Amino acid sequence: MKIIKSLPFKLLVGVVLGILIGLVIPNGGILQVIVTVKYILNQLISFCVPLIIIGFIAPSIVKLGSNASRMLGVALLIAYVSSVGAALFSMAAGYAIIPNLNIVSTVDGLKEVPEAIFQLDIPAIMSVMSALVFSVLVGLAATWTNAKVIANVLQEFQEIVLKIVTKVIIPILPIFIACTFCTLSYEGTITKQLPIFLIVVIIVMIGHYIWLALLYGLGGAYSGTNPMEVLKHYGPAYITAVGTMSSAATLAVALRCAKKAKTLRPDMVDFGIPLFANIHLCGSVLTEVFFVMTVSKILYGSIPSIGTMILFCALLGIFAIGAPGVPGGTVMASLGLITGVLMFDDAGTALMLAIFALQDSFGTACNVTGDGALTLILTGYANKHHIAEEKREVEAAEVQ
Repeated sequence: MKIIKSLPFKLLVGVVLGILIGLVIPNGGILQVIVTVKYILNQLISFCVPLIIIGFIAPSIVKLGSNASRMLGVALLIAYVSSVGAALFSMAAGYAIIPNLNIVSTVDGLKEVPEAIFQLDIPAIMSVMSALVFSVLVGLAATWTNAKVIANVLQEFQEIVLKIVTKVIIPILPIFIACTFCTLSYEGTITKQLPIFLIVVIIVMIGHYIWLALLYGLGGAYSGTNPMEVLKHYGPAYITAVGTMSSAATLAVALRCAKKAKTLRPDMVDFGIPLFANIHLCGSVLTEVFFVMTVSKILYGSIPSIGTMILFCALLGIFAIGAPGVPGGTVMASLGLITGVLMFDDAGTALMLAIFALQDSFGTACNVTGDGALTLILTGYANKHHIAEEKREVEAAEVQ
């Protein structure tokens, strides 16, 4: 009975039911209701994301006290190194594998999903990047001025956000994921588009798992702990990321998973997980690099030169830090690089967006799971440099 009540089970049921319903449902009123429910739930989750970022990052920076600036710098550095490392790893694999592949690029014959019956827009109070910058600035400024009242306000706001997560976001996620997979199944993305780039998708997924193994291996070695203690709790976050295709929408579940790991310091979890959800996109970067090389081979007959690809990878790491944690965020943020550095035309950009969307789920899942490894490195850094652990007033039991 405990398994049936667990979040991973509910999410898996949502995925399976969504696909099955999408395969048999006719185009009509019921499908429109599903599309409408998906739209509204997506709006609600998107509205809560900036609140979650502010509610966790700002109080966490305040708790870090005099070490806040240093920890932020370390977090940015390891996120950038991980993203660029994943890009270069993908580039090397691309040069070795892509010339030996024979890939067809037709993606026709999709059904059109009907419009929602009505669109209930719930605009977020600010964008994800605005929330991130706001959290960092307020947290640092409160630390510099030793603002005790603001520190208490932020602590109480964190408790409020925790309740929103556990009472609102978590219960609606299985429904949202079921609706998402239903529409994908109906339009044929799962049945028609997937086989076309199945080989490429499988290669990229293997790349994700190799990179995650490397990250967790490094995290475990640096922190002197068993990385499996973190990784074994990440199942629900992985499934949620596959279903939502959004690091931001998965943030609530990722926090729950990370808090169960005994080897992660709670203060590092509160600080690292929301931050890395926005700046660490190793899986998406790895995916994008392999895909741009594949698309270049398909459309233009050759793979870009090594010099061009190294420049693309280095800049993509920076763009990934600023990419929104929404479906397709990385590729959308880097469209300027794709057209400016790689010189893709409209056809190349369109094909890139189409095949990236196919794999976005697993890229996001790699991003989210990788955040646990980086938080393990942060924990190791804090312990090695004798940065005192800040005890939270909100118990971890709140997010079990």
